[in-house]
Amino acid sequence: MWFRKKETQLDRIHTKLEKAMRKDTDLEVFGASSHRYKVQEKLTGKALEDWQAKHRVTLPEPYAQFLMQVGNGGAGPYYGMYSLEEATSYTDTNALAAKCALHPGMSKEEWNQLAEPLISDENITDPEYDAARAKVLGGMLCIGTQGCEYDMYLVLEGKHRGRIVYTADFYPDHPFFFVYEDSLLDWYERWLDEIILDYDIGWFGSKMPGDEEALIRVYQNAPNEDIQSKALDGMFKFKKISQPTVDFLKDVADQGRPHRTTAIQLICKTSFDAGRGYLLELLHAESNEEFLQALMMLNWYGKSVDITEFIEVIVQSLDRVHDPETLRHAGYVLEPSGAITLQNFAPFLCHSDSNMQAAAIYAARGCDGKPESWEIIERMFMGGDKEVMKNSILFWGVIPHEKLLPYYKAAWPEYKGNPNFKEKFTGCLNELHLPHDYFDTP
Repeated sequence: MWFRKKETQLDRIHTKLEKAMRKDTDLEVFGASSHRYKVQEKLTGKALEDWQAKHRVTLPEPYAQFLMQVGNGGAGPYYGMYSLEEATSYTDTNALAAKCALHPGMSKEEWNQLAEPLISDENITDPEYDAARAKVLGGMLCIGTQGCEYDMYLVLEGKHRGRIVYTADFYPDHPFFFVYEDSLLDWYERWLDEIILDYDIGWFGSKMPGDEEALIRVYQNAPNEDIQSKALDGMFKFKKISQPTVDFLKDVADQGRPHRTTAIQLICKTSFDAGRGYLLELLHAESNEEFLQALMMLNWYGKSVDITEFIEVIVQSLDRVHDPETLRHAGYVLEPSGAITLQNFAPFLCHSDSNMQAAAIYAARGCDGKPESWEIIERMFMGGDKEVMKNSILFWGVIPHEKLLPYYKAAWPEYKGNPNFKEKFTGCLNELHLPHDYFDTP
């Protein structure tokens, strides 16, 4: 009698790695162009034994299995997995055999106390810095990078041996993040699953795992608001959602705080039309915070849909905009529609706050008919500082109108040495049929 061999997790990983590669043939998944779903030659048992003897460290079994039965580095989350040799080179020798001080759920106070020398001691010496850093990163091996200042570590000892930790630089109140999976193989297989399922995995591993139904169950059975929040956050990895999930999120939104805004954002991200009514509610809300949230969602998720119904509401509500962030997002939403004019943005262009002026100048960069609105521009120049002139030239060019020439003439000495800016001044003079040395004449 023939018996079918039981499929192991390593077998599944080999199969899913091939599926992921076929799914992402254009290498659109973040980091895929670096590793191209290829793994390096497997590590031999002797090489592993030699490494462990040399460093007096026994690697967690799932990671050792990966190295010897999948590959010694290569395809993996973000920019891929380091080989064991690379991982060693990116890990401080003193930290490798140290105790792991980190743990899931570490409080901000615990973190701040542990990382205090790295966060606030400006006079720390290099040896002291290295010792403090080794203490924070102790008992962990750097197995890959997420890019910039973000890295991935494997816990080598203690209660959380085998867990993956995402690290960044050392910031107050921001402990390093433990991913949800208990082992490297579980974490790696989830990465493959989410590629195959076409999830949005730009920040893979940072969100709660599970499909729509699983996350809804977690939310409904959660013992506290923190778990509910994480369950909702886990849904941001979905590009589209089913109608039952839309209905669930509507129920959450209709219940009000504390998760109303997150639920609306999820609806707008995954099923924009279902969120239109909520966005209009937020735009008409008395709270400036809710008004800003609506603008942000429209900016993030409204680029490929018709948002005409929102444009008139925003234009009519410009008088409630009193801070640069809200103005920036209003500009992001209105600018593509051509709804921004120098007339309706005049209060911001002539504002006493230079940050408001900067945001307004950028937002109005595509406005037509600027020479005809020269009086608004003159008021802006009269009340603004050098940054206002610089931003206007940078984003608008030099507006050709004779009433504005005195302001450009005053600024000319500062810009004539820059070929890019000089060309803009010359273009203005050409349009006004003035000689090229006009700004140099007394």
